[in-house]
Amino acid sequence: MGMFSVNKPRGFQHNYIYYDPRKEKLEKIRENAKRELGLLPPKEFDPEDIRGKFVGATTHLKRRKESGKKPLHAGVIIMLIIGLIFLAKWLWTGQVF
Repeated sequence: MGMFSVNKPRGFQHNYIYYDPRKEKLEKIRENAKRELGLLPPKEFDPEDIRGKFVGATTHLKRRKESGKKPLHAGVIIMLIIGLIFLAKWLWTGQVF
């Protein structure tokens, strides 16, 4: 409980009362089966169908998305390297510039 630390607010998570993901998945399976049998017309292309498929297929991206951590920015890495170079120069020569 430091003076300068601020507590983060709780994250918002909305759980639907009348939503059953299992039922929706079964409906998609039924619809795809009917399309394969020719009972329904072919489905038109929808970009929402492919959204998130790449992240779901790779384990490292899936883990990063679940953890919520953001990768280090290039600017932070460059500033860290420059700082280390100045530190090394100061240790060897005793002069900063």
